[in-house]
Amino acid sequence: MLTERQEQILRLIIQNYTNLGQPVGSKKLMEDGIEASSATIRNEMKTLEDHGFLSKTHSSSGRVPSITGYRYYVDHLLTPSQVDREEISLIRQSFGKEFHEINEIIQQSANILSTLTSYTALSLGPDVKERKLTGFRIVPLNNRQVIAIIVTDKGNVENQIFAIPKYLNSEDLEKMVRIINDKLIGQPLMTVYHRLRTEIPMILHKYFQTTDGVLDLFDSMLNHIFEDKIFVGGRMNLLDFEQNQNVEQFKSMYSFMKNTENLNQLLTPRDGAIQIRIGSELGDDLLSNMSMIQASYDIDGHGKGTIALLGPTSMPYSKMFGLVDVFRQELALTLADYYRSLDSFS
Repeated sequence: MLTERQEQILRLIIQNYTNLGQPVGSKKLMEDGIEASSATIRNEMKTLEDHGFLSKTHSSSGRVPSITGYRYYVDHLLTPSQVDREEISLIRQSFGKEFHEINEIIQQSANILSTLTSYTALSLGPDVKERKLTGFRIVPLNNRQVIAIIVTDKGNVENQIFAIPKYLNSEDLEKMVRIINDKLIGQPLMTVYHRLRTEIPMILHKYFQTTDGVLDLFDSMLNHIFEDKIFVGGRMNLLDFEQNQNVEQFKSMYSFMKNTENLNQLLTPRDGAIQIRIGSELGDDLLSNMSMIQASYDIDGHGKGTIALLGPTSMPYSKMFGLVDVFRQELALTLADYYRSLDSFS
C-alpha cells in the first residue's frame, strides 16, 4: 500500500493526465495542493515510478501513469464524478423517441453512449430465452422469394429472406405456416425450439411429402434470436484511441469489433454492477492500451442487460464511471417503460 501523500500524488497525476493528456511535473502538483517541497514531490514520484505506478516519457519530463498506476487508482482512489444535468437531459431526450422493438432501444443506447463520450460503446439487451412466440408470418416478395418474420411477446422481431423450395407452392407454404402457428403461438421460444425438432415434423408429414426447407428456415431464425446480439456504437472512434496507430492495427481492431464471438467474450458476465478492466485484463493483445467500463442492469421479470464503454487507458475514469452508472439506470427505465407498454396491450 502507498502512503497518503503518494496516493494523493498518484491521484492528481492521473486526473491531470486523463483530462489534459500532458505529463505532470512537481510544480503542477504543488499548484494542485500537495504540501511539500518540489524536491520532496520529485522523490515521491521517483518512488512511485520505482514501484511501477508511473513512468516518464524522457529524462526531463513529468510523469505519466502506467497500467499498474491506473489499476491502483481504479481500485483504491476512484471517486465517480457527478453527471451534468445537461448530459442527463440529453440521455433522456435521446431515449424519448418512439421505439417499435427492443433491439431499436439497445442499438440506440450504444449510439447515445458513444456520442456522449467519443469512445466505442457496446450494448447487450436482456435475455430472450423466456420470450413467447406471438407470430410467424410469411410475406411474398416475388415468385420464388418470401420474407419470413418471427415476433415475440416482448417486441423481439427476427426476419429473413427465404427462397421457396421448388417442390413447394405458395398455397402449401401458407398451410404449413397456419399449422405451425396453431401449434406454437403463445409457447416460450425454448419450447418452440424443442417442438420443431420433435412433434411438428411428424404433424406436417401427415399433410406434406417433405418440409425440410420451411423447418430449416424456422430453425435458422430461432438460432439467430437466441444469439446474443451485441450492438456497437462509434466503431470508427477506435481511430482516435492511439496517436501512432498504423493502418494494419486499425484493420485488426475493426475486424475484432465486427466479430460477434470476440464481443461475446469481451462482455462475459462478471460480478458487480460496474467493473473496470484495463489493458491485458481485456484478454486480447489488440486491447492492451485500452480500458473498458462494463455495467449491468436488471429489468424486473425480463432479465439482465449490459452496457459497456471501450476507450483508451487514459480515459477520465471518474467522469466515465459516473456517466456509465447514470446511463445504465436511464436505459433500464426506458426498457422497463417499453415492457410495461407491451403488457398494457396484451
